[in-house]
Amino acid sequence: MAFKVLNPGLLTTVQDLGRPGYFHLGIPVSGAMDRYALRAANLLVGNPEGAAALEAVFMGPKLEFEVDATVAVTGADLPARVDGEPHPAWTAFPVRAGQTLSFDYLKGGARAYIAISGGIDTPPALGSRSTYIIGALGGYHGRALAVGDVLPLGAPHAVQHGTEVPADLRRTPGHSAELRVLPGLYWRLMTEEAGGNFFADEWKVAPEADRMGYRFRGGRPITFKPREQPFGAGSDPSNIVDACYSYGSIQVPGGSEPIVLHRDAVSGGGYFTLGAVVSADMDLIGQMQPNTRVRFVKVDMEQALAARAAEAQRLARLREALS
Repeated sequence: MAFKVLNPGLLTTVQDLGRPGYFHLGIPVSGAMDRYALRAANLLVGNPEGAAALEAVFMGPKLEFEVDATVAVTGADLPARVDGEPHPAWTAFPVRAGQTLSFDYLKGGARAYIAISGGIDTPPALGSRSTYIIGALGGYHGRALAVGDVLPLGAPHAVQHGTEVPADLRRTPGHSAELRVLPGLYWRLMTEEAGGNFFADEWKVAPEADRMGYRFRGGRPITFKPREQPFGAGSDPSNIVDACYSYGSIQVPGGSEPIVLHRDAVSGGGYFTLGAVVSADMDLIGQMQPNTRVRFVKVDMEQALAARAAEAQRLARLREALS
């Protein structure tokens, strides 16, 4: 049971929910940039929500199926077609053996998730099928898909075609966003004015936005309090003695352009981090196109935990709706 890649699109990889537990070895968690969309797609086709699916960036692939399957496409607005016939997003639909799944032009968002009944059955690496391209780990031979690749599928479960995610549980990418930020250990290195400017300014997603991190431009540079650099740190005031980076950390090399570290980011380094985007907002970043307008919003720990609880409640409602 398999499907063949006729056209891989721009950047299509196998992803699941990632491989936590290896950060101390320098191996990032990887996995879907929009975990909610991946979970929704899998639940629609009867898979465990963490099953491996395809993550397509900006442009969809063209796939030929060797077996009958049920498919769901979530995340970015990337209209799907089966042998040229359109099919709705966030909905389970059939693809028969010999038919071809393709996609129209992107209408919104950045990453679409293509789940197939049975899940993609490539060999796990460190407990996950997620592709980490830089480390040539997981997925399909540790790389993005290419023409002629044939990917295996697991045994499918019976599922009702036409099942859909309710409209109020779909996340629709927009043209602007607010990202909640919890200030961190190194916030103290900045001047009070710089901290205020960071939250007051409007930023835009830079073209350098990928699975490692999203760079933002347009705000005022970060200024730092005068200090003597400690032994082992570089001369620039944004340098520190090497430290760990959490998922969602915001580093600002040279104090000019913030970078939010995402699924394939390094686990540590020598740049200060002013804080971290709360976990509830990280999926949203994965759907941002270059030039998306963003404002960062300061929150405290109580508010960050409340945001995480609200996201968990939304996920519970999704599970209930598709059970």
